[in-house]
Amino acid sequence: MAGIRQAVGRILAGVAVGMIWTGSVWAEPTWIQIEAKPDLPRAADRAREWAEGFSDLGGFRMRTGWYALALGPFADAAEAQARLDTLRAAGLIPEDSYLADQAGYREQFWPAPEEPPQPQETATPEAPVVPQGSVPAETLAESQAAEARLGRSARMELQSALQWLGFYDGAIDGAYGPGTRAAIARWQNAQGAPATGVFSSAQRDDLLARVTTERAALGLQTIVDDKAGIRIDLPMTQVHFDRYDPPFAFYTGTDVTVLLISRTGDRAALAGLYDTLQSLSLMPVTGERKLDRDGFTLEGADDHRHAHAQAGLSGGLIKGFLISYPASAEAQMGRTLAAMKASFRPVGSAALDPALGPALSVGRADLTRGTLPAPAHPAQSGFYIDASGAVLTAAAGIAQCETPLIEDLPAKITFHDPDLGIAVLTPDHPHAPPGVAALRTPLPAPGGRIALAGFSYPEAMAAPVVTLGTLSAASGIDGQPQNARLSVRMLPGDAGGPVLDAAGAVLGMALPAAPDRILPEGLGEAVQAKPVAEALRARGLIPVDSAHAPELAPAELARRAAAITVRVGCANSPQQE
Repeated sequence: MAGIRQAVGRILAGVAVGMIWTGSVWAEPTWIQIEAKPDLPRAADRAREWAEGFSDLGGFRMRTGWYALALGPFADAAEAQARLDTLRAAGLIPEDSYLADQAGYREQFWPAPEEPPQPQETATPEAPVVPQGSVPAETLAESQAAEARLGRSARMELQSALQWLGFYDGAIDGAYGPGTRAAIARWQNAQGAPATGVFSSAQRDDLLARVTTERAALGLQTIVDDKAGIRIDLPMTQVHFDRYDPPFAFYTGTDVTVLLISRTGDRAALAGLYDTLQSLSLMPVTGERKLDRDGFTLEGADDHRHAHAQAGLSGGLIKGFLISYPASAEAQMGRTLAAMKASFRPVGSAALDPALGPALSVGRADLTRGTLPAPAHPAQSGFYIDASGAVLTAAAGIAQCETPLIEDLPAKITFHDPDLGIAVLTPDHPHAPPGVAALRTPLPAPGGRIALAGFSYPEAMAAPVVTLGTLSAASGIDGQPQNARLSVRMLPGDAGGPVLDAAGAVLGMALPAAPDRILPEGLGEAVQAKPVAEALRARGLIPVDSAHAPELAPAELARRAAAITVRVGCANSPQQE
């Protein structure tokens, strides 16, 4: 970290980046999020390390339950982007750092807020003057004595109530350490009472009564779904049990849908579920996503819907849940989501029986990826380039195929260019595609937002997955001038898929990694649209040129990307001859 401190000093000395931290929150501040951790101890450890090099580091609990480390705040996005570009170019922050606004952050944990003074057990405040006919108030010593008589379950109930109201984010364990004491003091302060860190008997009653009333208004009930092996609080005035459709148990309502996730599987199956949930209409395409070895979280939000999904892998079982609800109900449903996350518990040692329900409309293969052997000739992605249904795809996966397929329909290889790594397929029966790519030439400056569309797991997915990233460089990984480098999560099935700019124009086509080369996660490569367009025109094809257009909202960008993207396969691979 000493090297980081020195490097940051040199950067800030040479760049006009004025930062004054006043301790107050500016109107609509912007942050540079550099890292997130799933729990507070790991986030605090990383915060201490980052703080050695960055004096403007902040740490916040996120609405997803993770903990974010961010630099800022900045008065506007332009100032934040300038700092982001400078630090990223110098290699001082992770490549996937991005701009975030204050709305996604909750309580601050770094710099650590000052803890309220802890009560002194030997202190006995003066007895207050009690008006005639009223109930005498407890002294601090009396409150401490009453608290000492509480059982563990009663203490846990109070911790849960504080958590419900947003004052506590620690473990529900009945142990009243500094974190619980501080939470009690914060709640007391919010009520205008002395912040002693010890509940009086009346305060305990008031807290529990308020939470009971609020939970009743939301219709929260504890549900134990024995078939799914899940215990969770659900808003049963808004949803009811609908059906089992493994790996989901459906609880549906007029506007709210809850899926309990339950299946056997391994890390590959977990990744398959992660990608499948992103393709469901219940999950808006924009939002924070996180997949690691043993679990994932998905956040989705647009003008119409908000959604959250989470799942974990333990002992060969994958358990989790998804909730999707109208954006207009965020204030109420945000509290419901917090209760669901706090109450979620896998129970038992079984998962949903696959025979319980019919296949999902997205295709059961989406949910079994990782349990079946890979086909001899894996499929890939492509995209429409003219109104008759011609498709551009990666040559490496299709050039030797005798009968190419465009969405299971036979086609012919019109030509392929091994230097560019592209191939053009023409359907045997021309048809009008739902969308046609508009090629953008030349390439924009690096650093802009991109969207990669592709069938990440083409043998399983019923719809393309759209992944957001950035354009890293206007040359290939080995310096090839006709290629571009991408900062985006790219899987083998994405090869041949379109790479779009923020306005929906196609910048290039995703290229597969060389067979003898393993690229770091988050690094990809594409052939640029300009040499592709020149090759197409040389063979009599007339690609559509993009017109200048404003940036699209993420949801519209994803919709446009999905409209031009197709699955490409081979009916008779050489391996099967």
